[in-house]
Amino acid sequence: MPEGRNAEFVIRPATDADRVQAAKLMAAVAEERDGIATEPPVDIEESAAAFNPAGIFLAEADGQIVGSLNVAVSRFGFGEIGTWVARPWRGRGVGSALMEVGIEWAREQGLHKLSLGVFPHNAAAIALYQKFGFVEEGRRVKHYRRTSGELWDSVEMGLLL
Repeated sequence: MPEGRNAEFVIRPATDADRVQAAKLMAAVAEERDGIATEPPVDIEESAAAFNPAGIFLAEADGQIVGSLNVAVSRFGFGEIGTWVARPWRGRGVGSALMEVGIEWAREQGLHKLSLGVFPHNAAAIALYQKFGFVEEGRRVKHYRRTSGELWDSVEMGLLL
């Protein structure tokens, strides 16, 4: 299993023991209402119960999960990426470290491609994905209905492995 190390944090595969902490991180990022599709309220217990550690890598600092990357493997040979990083840890290399490990793992699994969707206003995430070779493949117009009633686009990006 790939792992990564940094002076401030470690990247490691998720385990069943991470269920609640991972759900709490996702809920915290959802509270921001602008970076991921999930919006509050997030049912921590329900999210923790649905947690499947396969293909999930976590960034951990001082015993706390500060970032997550999930590669959901399709039966068609590609993986769909979902990722989030706690606000205080953004811009500190967590996203890059997670992407490195996730891409390496996807290659080890024999996947031929990784894909993801990102909101067009999320410039930092788009720059991160482009740094790793992801390219824009299209846009889903007014794809996500937000609790505010707004309809947000999704930029679809892919990386051939």
